[in-house]
Amino acid sequence: MIDTLLIKKAESEQFTIKLNSESSQFTRFNHAKVRQTGCVADGWIELTLMQDGRSSFRQFPFTGNWEVDWQVAYTALRELREELPQLPVDPYLVLPSGTNTSREVHVGNLLADELVVSTVLEPVAEFDFAGIYAGGSVIRAYADSNGQKHWFSTDTFTLDYSIFTNRGQAVKGTFAGSDWNPEAYAAKISDAKTQLELLYRPVKELLRGQYKTYFAPAAVSDLLHMLSWGGISEADLQQGGSALAFLWRNEKQLSPAFNLKENFQRGLVPRFNEWGEMSALEVQIIEKGILVNTLVNSRTAKEYGKVANGANAYEALRAPEVTPGNLKFEEIIPSLDTGLYVSNLHYLNWSDRPTGRITGMTRYACFWVEKGEIVAPIENLRFDDSLYRFWGENLIDMTNFQEFIAEVGTYEARQLGGNMVPGMLVEDFTYTL
Repeated sequence: MIDTLLIKKAESEQFTIKLNSESSQFTRFNHAKVRQTGCVADGWIELTLMQDGRSSFRQFPFTGNWEVDWQVAYTALRELREELPQLPVDPYLVLPSGTNTSREVHVGNLLADELVVSTVLEPVAEFDFAGIYAGGSVIRAYADSNGQKHWFSTDTFTLDYSIFTNRGQAVKGTFAGSDWNPEAYAAKISDAKTQLELLYRPVKELLRGQYKTYFAPAAVSDLLHMLSWGGISEADLQQGGSALAFLWRNEKQLSPAFNLKENFQRGLVPRFNEWGEMSALEVQIIEKGILVNTLVNSRTAKEYGKVANGANAYEALRAPEVTPGNLKFEEIIPSLDTGLYVSNLHYLNWSDRPTGRITGMTRYACFWVEKGEIVAPIENLRFDDSLYRFWGENLIDMTNFQEFIAEVGTYEARQLGGNMVPGMLVEDFTYTL
């Protein structure tokens, strides 16, 4: 298709092609039984045509049948030719310019389709278990009229699950990777059962105020997601909408214990972006509490006179990793002493983005701890605090271990990647109701 488009395009035209494809099994569980199961083979192509400073695109299904796919692609090309003259000139249009090529193929060891149900349900058969398993092969590819070609394929699975008590409380977990490890899955379920027993204790209601808090890796991951929404984007900083403006202007810094980087060495997501540009294997973003790099794509670089570093169109984190600290697993509860153990968060939003204030709620298996002992589950609490506090002066330590918290979204297609994060212990975290 690429070779044929090169023949059909006019001399003044340029194009890019992106392929998104997967072959996945999806199985939904409810009450430890199968609610829905099936396999999906899906693929679509996005063709973008550029000429005279203008661009437009079409998306269409990709079947693998040349006669069918080419006719759809050629129709899209002709439609775009008619459309382009009607569009305004884009002063920051990024044209294909590089000659990068890459090919990454990551072969996993996934559960056979017929084994998914029995393997997932066997250790949880007596519980109210709900969740979704999604596993299979995912492909992302790119090519353009300048000769760049990239191919990325990977075998992955995610299991996003909750186990409920008869009082409506739940323990939530995710299990993900490229190789199904039965021992690791058994350990996950064993930990969930331990927390489930604690949830049957009488619930403790807490007053609003500031409490010493331990955030498990899943909760840290939720907080980290916020930096992709008005945080580390160079465009957001230039336009005055970033929560990291104080860091950017060197008016504040975070704790020396907080380090953040993009790490593509794990091979979980493609290194190439929407323009076929390759990110470095590692991009340090925050080093010892100081902002050393933002994420800059070529469009932002062109508009603001910056140097692009391979960021995607949204200038969002794709392969983030927060460096571990010194807090050992067995020291978490003793170090917390008296305060909150927070396993998960939800409904996060900026309450005051210029000052880095985030609001949200606790959820799933969160506990009150007294004198180094878990005493009771808590009612859901709303929090409102600034990242300049919980990643700044109030950060006590990070754990010396990390967990991979996978992306489990399936809107339009299975999402790739996730966050590699430790847990963290914070002083005086603010709960508002």
